[in-house]
Amino acid sequence: MIKLRIDVRLLSGSLLVAALVSGCASSSSPQRVAGEAGGASPAPATPAPASGERYAMTGDAYPVAPPDVSTVPDAEPRIEAPSRAGNRSTYEVWGETYHVLPDSRGYARQGTASWYGEKFHGYATSNGEIYDMYKMSAAHRSLPLPTFARVTSLNNGRSVIVRVNDRGPFHSDREIDLSYAAAARLGILDNGTGPVRVEAIDPAQWLAERGRGGSATPSQTAPAAPAVAARTPAPSARPAAATAPEPSSGDAIYLQIAALGSAEGAQQLQQRLSGELPHGVRVKSDADVHRVQVGPVSPQQETQAREELRRAGFPQVFVVR
Repeated sequence: MIKLRIDVRLLSGSLLVAALVSGCASSSSPQRVAGEAGGASPAPATPAPASGERYAMTGDAYPVAPPDVSTVPDAEPRIEAPSRAGNRSTYEVWGETYHVLPDSRGYARQGTASWYGEKFHGYATSNGEIYDMYKMSAAHRSLPLPTFARVTSLNNGRSVIVRVNDRGPFHSDREIDLSYAAAARLGILDNGTGPVRVEAIDPAQWLAERGRGGSATPSQTAPAAPAVAARTPAPSARPAAATAPEPSSGDAIYLQIAALGSAEGAQQLQQRLSGELPHGVRVKSDADVHRVQVGPVSPQQETQAREELRRAGFPQVFVVR
């Protein structure tokens, strides 16, 4: 039986800076409607009609041929600055106001976990990163982004550590929305939901206990900027990078940073990054999905290109050819 699950995800950059994070998500045009019992539906969802919606699928689904995620490692707690997007103190979704905690330390709750999968894979999360359902991540309504949290199944005692980088689930009886990999590790894929305990991890304490030091630099403890400036490029003290030489066509790869439902938004992101990166930026459009990709990049240039994207606010990318 399929039960309605509603969630909202935020586009990165200047695309929706006034939407979910600023509390202006429209109740008449939800950004996420997923299948009901909490997990994804057992079959791939049908493509969305050409109506300008953000996602290419109308409902969530299991991946068609998923890899074995049983050995995917836990997220590794580390000290990070608050994300520039997704951390406004309050926001509103469909008439409900939510409050973001100023600090995650000491947070511990029990509740129901659900998970999200194929529909959202490759799309921007609320803090502007790209959702990868095969990594250990999660969505939460009120924890600061990012937060590292231990999630323990109350049915079987299994435990995982996830990095919270998204908002949701906006369903009154749910505590956290897990990635496919995290849900698989906890054994809740088949049922779609499961009872869990969520405990925030203090990265400084975590590192200190393991003899790796826990002192944060001033930049790591700086408060998050207002959401309205989340993806606005700041003046850079770094000199503009020289244009990278074009790799041979056989070696060329592209680094995909976003898959958006707005052609205008994709073009704006393309224009912004074209002035910041030494590589080209293209938009590949397919129906209502507009993929922003950086390249071509040679294998020798990939590490540096990833670092440039990390500095630009895109730490997670996908390789495409």
